[in-house]
Amino acid sequence: MNCELAHERIVLAAYGELPDEQAHELDRHLAGCSECSVERQQLLALKTLATAHPVVEPHPNFVARSRMRLEEALDALPPKSWYERFGQRILNNFSNLQAAPVAALLLLIVGAGAGTLGGYEYAQARAAHVAGRAPVVAANTESVQPITTAPVTAPAEVANVSSIVRHPNSEIVDVTYSQVVPQHIEGSLDDPSIRQLLMLASQNASSQGVRDDSVGLLAAECRAGHACQGEGIRDALMVALRYDKSEAVRLKALEGLQLYVAQDMRVRDAVLEALLNDSDARIRSAAISELEPVAADTGVRQVLSTVANSDHNPHIRTVSREALSRAPVFQ
Repeated sequence: MNCELAHERIVLAAYGELPDEQAHELDRHLAGCSECSVERQQLLALKTLATAHPVVEPHPNFVARSRMRLEEALDALPPKSWYERFGQRILNNFSNLQAAPVAALLLLIVGAGAGTLGGYEYAQARAAHVAGRAPVVAANTESVQPITTAPVTAPAEVANVSSIVRHPNSEIVDVTYSQVVPQHIEGSLDDPSIRQLLMLASQNASSQGVRDDSVGLLAAECRAGHACQGEGIRDALMVALRYDKSEAVRLKALEGLQLYVAQDMRVRDAVLEALLNDSDARIRSAAISELEPVAADTGVRQVLSTVANSDHNPHIRTVSREALSRAPVFQ
């Protein structure tokens, strides 16, 4: 046994997770290796010191929040391609092939082939993506007029959205944005170009006013049921609800998502996160109101129960208990 393997097994042995056969082999190595023996003594001393301090149980809110984030992260993982799964299977069994030169050579050849194929597929996908964007970019570089009154395709590269103005009692919105030079288009809220610019403006870190205007318009479109698809306006509102620094912007985003809490699990998770994480009590209270129609759901009921029993804000605890008391209970 070499010292590197012994270092790994010392940790397992200290916590009683090393099989007896490997433990005996480790003892024989430690008897003849003073460096590894000292390391084991230091680890045991550290373990003894750690056990002298009580283990603090995590807060229930933290556990529920972490579980939700983990589930969301796992759902967001893209599916692996066949060559990635094949390569992972080979790597998992690589330790059993170390003593087989022929098998190792075969592994090298297969890995090179899989890498070449993966690079080819990536290059093909990249070329298709660039080709799809080329006509849009070309069309916008040819236009040098600062003001365009007819609906146009939103440019693929926008530096900044500087202002948004809605015409009174109208569906018409003026959006001023910057590219190489400031640009201006005018169109209806149903215009895909306007919608794309509004979604971009909702992430404008330099101007809270622009974010507020854009999220307010997007939320109004969702509340009116105007093509608020998951991949588009709805996603932009969820991003604003989770990450925007302005309480007013987050509250508008939350209001825009209200109609979709029951039908879209991603929206429901975003609202639950707002209840658990947001620093503004108004937003948390509004989140409870939006979750009340789906309070019979097991996950929602669990979060509401946790908040009702242990949240630091008395008002939030009271509102959560009231929502639970009105929720139907299925036997």
